Amino acid sequence: MTAGANVNDVETVLLLGGRSEIGLEIAVRLAPGRNIVLAARRSGELSEQEQTLRNAGAVGVSTVEFDADAVDTHGDLLDAVVAKHGRISVAVLAFGILGDQARAETDAAHAVAVVHTDYVAQISVLTHLAEIMRRQGTGKIVVFSSVAGVRVRRANYVYGSAKAGLDGFASGLGDALHGSGVQLMLVRPGFVIGTMTEGMSPAPMSSTPSQVADAVVRGLNSGATRVWVPRILQPVFFVMRLLPQTIWRRMPR
Repeated sequence: MTAGANVNDVETVLLLGGRSEIGLEIAVRLAPGRNIVLAARRSGELSEQEQTLRNAGAVGVSTVEFDADAVDTHGDLLDAVVAKHGRISVAVLAFGILGDQARAETDAAHAVAVVHTDYVAQISVLTHLAEIMRRQGTGKIVVFSSVAGVRVRRANYVYGSAKAGLDGFASGLGDALHGSGVQLMLVRPGFVIGTMTEGMSPAPMSSTPSQVADAVVRGLNSGATRVWVPRILQPVFFVMRLLPQTIWRRMPR
């Protein structure tokens, strides 16, 4: 942390997935006057991300080693962040994988790996974070679902099923946190054009990491519990839920 900054006087933003394009765009917008903690594997190789956040006005930037799949380490990691940096004001869960749908259809280990990272690991982190923030009596959690989980498509059903499970878990957890002083915001983006989707043809109504970050920050500031990116996807998927299965199974990713 920058010399002279008092950990008790500075809000801390925890980004779980310190290399995520969307996560970093959010962190840049939240950086001015705040302390940012980047959690990722190979955390010693985040110098570029650290500098970006300092340039954006963060009073301090720290890194911590985080392996999303090592669920038995999550509790100790989050406790250590609190012990070192004080209360977590905002936690952004920006880790996850798309996986290879074709491979996952025949390779059970790969299918399980996708679901473990995109669902099981998220549940672990969310449960620990929720308890920490309940004790604080305040805090904000950003969870990334996806329109892929609103109604699962044949074209990406492994990833979509993990997001569907996460969407349900986060929805229930958000209700459980109601009245606790903790805000859980569930974000449902459509196709995001970025490194994670490089080489894939953009879907209609796509967005960029910057656009998603803008929507997330607006949601945090307004106290929203659900954010669709772009907003038009909410009514579109209301209609898509009504499509006959014979049509739906032919829908592309």
